[in-house]
Amino acid sequence: MEDRIDKIKQQLQSQGYKLTPQREATVRVLLENEEDHLSAEDVFMLVKEKAPEIGLATVYRTLELLSELHIVEKINFGDGVARYDLRTDTSKHHHHHLICVQCGSMDEIREDWLGSLEEKLDKEFNFSVIDHRLDFHGICYRCREKNNSDGNRAN
Repeated sequence: MEDRIDKIKQQLQSQGYKLTPQREATVRVLLENEEDHLSAEDVFMLVKEKAPEIGLATVYRTLELLSELHIVEKINFGDGVARYDLRTDTSKHHHHHLICVQCGSMDEIREDWLGSLEEKLDKEFNFSVIDHRLDFHGICYRCREKNNSDGNRAN
């Protein structure tokens, strides 16, 4: 975790910002909950446990700054709530999501399946893709299994 914090500190410094204690507390919460897609309020509640003096406005400003600097990805899954996801060093693009319309769960696709499409866009349209994100909306395997088992009981 410390290596990632150092890298984020360098990213901030390269843009003329400091990793203040408030920003570090926010980054640590995001790192500790990397598999979750936390809202600003979720982040605030977790930051508050570690540093009660940090206010909601500070967390919002920090998340917006991190988003502007492409350290985190601000995501909206269509439910009106912005969520924040740390970008990883290992991938050129952000990962993709499978969003269940029944239970609201989100699963991630870490592989980038769109490389050949990007090449085609570059060749055919002279369009250089900088980033992309793909979200699939449907019914997750958990709900499908539950629906199938509920249907079997009715017979």
